[in-house]
Amino acid sequence: MQVEELKNVSVELIETAEAAYLTTIGQDGYPHTRAMLNLRNRQQYPNQVHLFTQHQDDLMIYFSTNTSSNKIRQVESNPRVCVYYCHPEQFHGLMLSGEIEIVHDSEIRKALWNEGWERYYPDGPDDPDHMVLRLYPKLATSWYRASRFEFSLEDV
Repeated sequence: MQVEELKNVSVELIETAEAAYLTTIGQDGYPHTRAMLNLRNRQQYPNQVHLFTQHQDDLMIYFSTNTSSNKIRQVESNPRVCVYYCHPEQFHGLMLSGEIEIVHDSEIRKALWNEGWERYYPDGPDDPDHMVLRLYPKLATSWYRASRFEFSLEDV
């Protein structure tokens, strides 16, 4: 497969996977993995699709989380992470790795906001406990059609 075809297959997986699994490195030096809302899922989050249209090549990802969560402290200490998407029934998985950043931009928080999140963030998108993370992955590793592939995203 050519890199462009691999990217297209990767985008399709990212945009349809139920969840994203984010792994950070804890203070104890061990990986910590948790399921996150997959804000790039077109069906689950149709109001956010426009945020990713310019990111089909670089595979940029946003996550919404609590400022008070352990993952924020872990990212502050070590921004190296990986994110995993999969369709297990199709034996298709994708791991993206790179350095994640904490985003303080109020406009991005508002653009990512979804109805019902008030239960997590009572003061809305600008709630002090609402934080956004952004990853521009450097490397993609995947299993697709009984083959493993890997490609760099650093030059995108």
